[in-house]
Amino acid sequence: MQTLRDRRVLIGIGGGIAAYKVCELISSLFKMGVEVRAILTQAAREFITPLTVTTLSRHPAYTDRVFWQPIHHRPVHIELGEWAEVFVLAPLTANTLAKLAYGLADNLLTNTVLASSCPILLAPAMNTEMWEAQSVQRNWQQLLTDPRYHAVGPSAGLLACDRIGAGRMAEPAEILTSIQSLLHTGGKRDLAGKRILISTGGTREHLDPVRFLGNPSTGKMGLALARAAMHRGAAVTLVHAPITGEIPTGMRAIPVVSAAQMREAMLTYFPEADLIVMAAAVADVKPAEYAEQKLPKKLLPPTLPLEPVPDILAELGHLKQPHQQLVGFAAQTGDIVTPALQKLNNKKLDAIVANPVDQANAGFGSDNNQAIFLDARGNQQTIEPCSKLQMAHYLFDFVSSKGQS
Repeated sequence: MQTLRDRRVLIGIGGGIAAYKVCELISSLFKMGVEVRAILTQAAREFITPLTVTTLSRHPAYTDRVFWQPIHHRPVHIELGEWAEVFVLAPLTANTLAKLAYGLADNLLTNTVLASSCPILLAPAMNTEMWEAQSVQRNWQQLLTDPRYHAVGPSAGLLACDRIGAGRMAEPAEILTSIQSLLHTGGKRDLAGKRILISTGGTREHLDPVRFLGNPSTGKMGLALARAAMHRGAAVTLVHAPITGEIPTGMRAIPVVSAAQMREAMLTYFPEADLIVMAAAVADVKPAEYAEQKLPKKLLPPTLPLEPVPDILAELGHLKQPHQQLVGFAAQTGDIVTPALQKLNNKKLDAIVANPVDQANAGFGSDNNQAIFLDARGNQQTIEPCSKLQMAHYLFDFVSSKGQS
């Protein structure tokens, strides 16, 4: 299983109540094998202690008190800035945001920002009125014009001031996902300007209001694809059947239930898309008749007449225009390559993901996956077991490298 062992992440902790969430982030990174270093501003020390951060990261925390104590005979901010592969600022306060927008450097954290060249992930956290203040929004928008800076959050919710509104720092899991993407891409936005349409989840074909034919798909792979595409700069539309997990903010999400509803949504948004990834587990058949009321057990038919549902992927393959690229998934057991190649050719796909669902720690419901990528040009790439987010990035790399996107 691929890990992030020995990757290097620097975390700058600002002075806000959300600083306590960063402890979970540091712990998660360490468990994944990441080398973590942390800088605390003077204000951050009012919320969490350097000892806490040192214990979780297994490395002494840096504060303004050690600003002029060199590392390897070099200034601290220079050494840390060159060491980091990704620099995370969480929570990003209005004060630090303003300093960054104007290039100020009056503490260890801001000096290290200016001395670094790696991608910087910003996780703002503040009161709603503060976040929505014209000056804060001006600084925020100005900062995001610099390609080094990447944003995660803020979200809306209950704040420490008892206000419900925007300004809540992104949850540690969401920040962690963004870090993983940045470690893979190095901060590049190679999908910027692309419109990507993704389907995910398992469709349900109802017999009556409570019974249906379905499958075990949780939609995790499609959600990973959507996150990876968004992190790489794409505008994402996600058409999703019932799924497990939260839909990331920043994308257009279209909920559906049945294959017919998914077909309608996909056809609606298909014309505007540059790249379409059909990751949903769509039903092949449905009950021939639907009962408007729940059928009593004694009235359930001893045999269930079925009829086919439209083949969405094949239809999209026939509608595809020269500028569009279409990628499908083939969830298989046993020999996964032969049926995937047949599906690739029969449905006029540009690429397909042959996905073994009979392997441990892969397929439906798992946080990890493995696959073989194939394309219409005869290229093939085997993906060893990895996280679904990592596989999503590998797929976009594969499509891009073959001139597909």
